[in-house]
Amino acid sequence: MASYSPKYFKISFASEGVLLVEINRPPANAFSEEAWEELGATFQKIGEDGSVRVVVLASTNPRIWSGGIDLASFATMTKDSTGSLDPARHALYSKKYLTRFQAAISAVENCLHPVIAAVNGAAPGLSIDIMTAADIRYASSDTRFSVKACHLSYLSEWCLTGLQETLLGMAADIGTLARFPKVVGNQSLARELAFTGRNFTAEEALSIGLVSKIVPGTRDDVIKAALETAKQIAKNSPIAVAGTKHLMLHARDHSVQENLDYTATWNAAMLMGPDTSIAYKGSRKGGPPPVFPPLEKLSGKL
Repeated sequence: MASYSPKYFKISFASEGVLLVEINRPPANAFSEEAWEELGATFQKIGEDGSVRVVVLASTNPRIWSGGIDLASFATMTKDSTGSLDPARHALYSKKYLTRFQAAISAVENCLHPVIAAVNGAAPGLSIDIMTAADIRYASSDTRFSVKACHLSYLSEWCLTGLQETLLGMAADIGTLARFPKVVGNQSLARELAFTGRNFTAEEALSIGLVSKIVPGTRDDVIKAALETAKQIAKNSPIAVAGTKHLMLHARDHSVQENLDYTATWNAAMLMGPDTSIAYKGSRKGGPPPVFPPLEKLSGKL
């Protein structure tokens, strides 16, 4: 079991194989550079932890999942501190910075284990980037979404005040425009929400496929529901679950035939493990439920 001690996230094992990760940067869970770098490093470490089988990503704040990008630090994020770079070199510097930011959010998607986003309260801007990188998304009935970056004044009215990305003079560039249209499968609505930055409710999020379940209540209720689903997943073969996640991501970005060919190659290797025979024995009537061995720690060193 890995040891976790991040600054901006609370991490605990809710049950065997189920890791609860809670965004914890008061007052609004807005992401500074240090916070999103820590998000990326944390999920990379989680993906290498063989004692984890499922992750639930939630918030410690009962009213806010994440306030998005910390606009207090936004202005300095891609600024040339020396003032010595010409426009071309500054553009390359900015691109490198933004790709690092993108990679930190993509670490959620690239995590070996399934990630369930348990969303509550205000979920603007960067919240959409992060949650669309998750595998499963639940929302409490009090959740309000928007494709816009907010400032602290949204605390009063569920982010009814704020700045959509287009009013910041930029297109959303950390993952929403890449993932959100594919998640909801409705180009027209995806563009409407991105162009206007308007707020939308949990009910609308469910109707368009952004979330798969609305949990009546607030933060504690949606976390409880997500943890129950995570416990069900954690009982399954970690080889099968990790492979299924990997293959579904591959299918999203490739043709049907390409994915079929890739899946055949993948399973030719994965079926050599013991999990299939363990599952078969556990399915026999009257037999004990299957118990699958954990994954080994994946350190990247042979």
